[in-house]
Amino acid sequence: MKLGVTIPNIELGPEPQPIKDLVQAAEALGYDYLMSYDHVIGADLSVRPDWKPFNGNPPVYTIDDSFHEPLILYGYIAAVTNKIGLATGVVIAPQRQTVLLAKQVAEIDILSGGRMRLGIGIGWNDLEYAALNQDFKTRGARSEEQIILMRKLWTEKVVTFHGKWHTIDALGINPRPVQNTVPIWMGGEADPVLQRIARVGDGWYAPSYLNEAQLAEKITKLRQYAEDAGRDPSSIGIEGIIRMYGRSPEQSAESLEMWQRLGATHVTFNTESDAYRNRLPSAQMESQGVQQEYVAMSDAESMQARVEALRLFKIASQNYL
Repeated sequence: MKLGVTIPNIELGPEPQPIKDLVQAAEALGYDYLMSYDHVIGADLSVRPDWKPFNGNPPVYTIDDSFHEPLILYGYIAAVTNKIGLATGVVIAPQRQTVLLAKQVAEIDILSGGRMRLGIGIGWNDLEYAALNQDFKTRGARSEEQIILMRKLWTEKVVTFHGKWHTIDALGINPRPVQNTVPIWMGGEADPVLQRIARVGDGWYAPSYLNEAQLAEKITKLRQYAEDAGRDPSSIGIEGIIRMYGRSPEQSAESLEMWQRLGATHVTFNTESDAYRNRLPSAQMESQGVQQEYVAMSDAESMQARVEALRLFKIASQNYL
């Protein structure tokens, strides 16, 4: 099982030094990869009081939350690290131009010496899609075509492709990735997403809000869908996430036992504070086992505290791996 570290995007601020401090510490501690996630633009909720795009609830981030763009961020991180993997969890692929996304991912893979893993999702923010001039309603189906096209661009010098949403005639990107083709993982839990992963994905990002029984059910489905698609289920990775949320790093590491039972290949440790959970519906918090008295606790109030949490979690993880 590989261990990763979530880059606490909305808590980093605009200065590059804390980013450098965090990722170099994670590499020095022996973590296998970094994880960064994606939102391009935020909304002012004061003019949209009735907007509830997040599973029928208000959004969990707003215009006041800071997000570093993950692909450009990894260009910087590639230069200040040597071996730690670079993963996105996730880039919202259908709101981006496919050929440009393929080019950018290839560039990061080149600059990092083959360390890139592309995690994609379809998102939930219709306003973000509108701002980027992309179709929100077709995002799921388009994402599968995007995967097929990106892999062709990464592996073939000259590409001709005629899909429902993309037409490429004798074109190609240069240079192409060091890895030949970059692994593509997907997030989400709906059956169409699991079926898509079974057909064309390299791995699944398991949602953090599902309990063990729910996760086991989804993994069983994913493996069956893979067999139905003629693929070896063991070839599809499974990544879990462990959040502190009022627990010590040592207590957080205990969750590794569950992920081992589930057959996870990767687990990411997230040191972000839990203040945003005030925006989550109570049912979702309950599914995560969240106690109300823990709401709005800050787990790592400084970069020094965050790095120390990474150190303690890594030491404690040895008891479970």
